[in-house]
Amino acid sequence: MKDRTGKDRTISSNWARQTQMVRAGSMRSNLDEMSEALFLTSGFAYETAEEAEARFDGRAEGFTYSRQTNPTVAMFEERMAVLEGAEVARATGTGMAAMTASLLAGLKAGDHVVGARALFGSCRWLLDELLPRYGIETTLVDGRDLDAWKAAATSSTKVFFLETPANPTLEIIDLKAVADIAHENDALLVVDNVFATPVLQRPMELGADIVCYSATKHIDGQGRCLGGVVLCDKKFDEDFLYPYYRHTGCAMSPFNAWVMLKGLETLSLRVRAMCDSAETVAAAMADRLSDVRHPARKDFAQHTLAMSQMSRGGTMVVTELPGGREQAFAFLNALEIIDISNNLGDSRSIATHPWSTTHKALAEDARLELGITPGLLRLSVGLEDPTDLVADIARALDTAGVR
Repeated sequence: MKDRTGKDRTISSNWARQTQMVRAGSMRSNLDEMSEALFLTSGFAYETAEEAEARFDGRAEGFTYSRQTNPTVAMFEERMAVLEGAEVARATGTGMAAMTASLLAGLKAGDHVVGARALFGSCRWLLDELLPRYGIETTLVDGRDLDAWKAAATSSTKVFFLETPANPTLEIIDLKAVADIAHENDALLVVDNVFATPVLQRPMELGADIVCYSATKHIDGQGRCLGGVVLCDKKFDEDFLYPYYRHTGCAMSPFNAWVMLKGLETLSLRVRAMCDSAETVAAAMADRLSDVRHPARKDFAQHTLAMSQMSRGGTMVVTELPGGREQAFAFLNALEIIDISNNLGDSRSIATHPWSTTHKALAEDARLELGITPGLLRLSVGLEDPTDLVADIARALDTAGVR
């Protein structure tokens, strides 16, 4: 597999990021195809038994089995690594497979994890339920409170885990400060960067050691495929991640990797257009509602911190309707353009009621502690004309009795 220059791989850190999103990591076969090739194969053949042995013991480069490496998946991984500024990327079958791998790969019984309490529901389940089953202690803290991170760390702490902006409340955590605290305690900082995307925020530049994505969201961006990515340095990959990845079988399918490659080509364009629309939608909603959250707004509680580590405010708008669940459902049911769904980052705008869907598995007191109330709504702003979105929201608010 060679690129158009005759080199084995096309990767250049000197390219602009938009160029990297289109071309980084590309490989071409002897047919010189323009679009990345889709290698739907489980295994690979060898010219000789000696070659097979050399590949398996690492003396020779090449592919062996698609559970471990695959040409299409490798192109997606290398493009993601270039975009994130990471040494290694491993693509997984889902976003939660990526989150799970980032934790379980390097932890063992007796270790300790400190996590921000404001996490996606399934990530909270990992810390609340799964890790303790294997003798891994977890402590949850208010991620905004730097003293809480310091106080929670022990001699057994191996990982700090957080998401910023948080799903669904948009809570912001100071990445650099928490990274410094983690490193002072010889721990790794793992960041779920799904809401911000690599377009708007690069946690590794702020000290994060491992960054995870649900590629299902903005990276695909059109609601087609599931996928995830873990990005890290070579040492963590060699010591922990790759052995876990190879033996547990959490690899991304070649077809999904091909779809994600196509999504990356337009990721920056889509995310920036969605940010523009999100700002327009948030401004219009603020004329009707007292609680409208978007990090780019000056009245957002953590606006200064958010804009110090993000280049834009993102594609998500959060609001709380005063009438609780009944009014929230009336609003959702009155929408004509915006879909009711639990996905996000799609080209189509989506409205979500976290209390009854994405965070339903959390106990009621835990939801309320996080600020997830029966009236809370999360809007993932898509690529429709913002004028239509504003009109759809206004009509739904009228129907729901919001004056």
